Amino acid sequence: MIVCSCSGVTDRDISQAIAWMRASDAYTLITPGKIYRALGKAPRCGGCIRLFVERMRSDDRMEVPAELQGLRQPAPATLARAG
Repeated sequence: MIVCSCSGVTDRDISQAIAWMRASDAYTLITPGKIYRALGKAPRCGGCIRLFVERMRSDDRMEVPAELQGLRQPAPATLARAG
């Protein structure tokens, strides 16, 4: 299915780019921009971004590796100034 008609990107292209990026670096942060660059293309109008991201998220390889899950630290509490 065509996801981006301006650049001719299909859901299969997205899946293949994700697979290639995960194979070369399992911990890489995958973004729409990186997928476009991996495909040698560029976004034009941006009308596809919702569907593009939906297709990215539906790919099983987009999951955060188990050893990296839960690493986010809660934001530190704001300290009140002693005045």
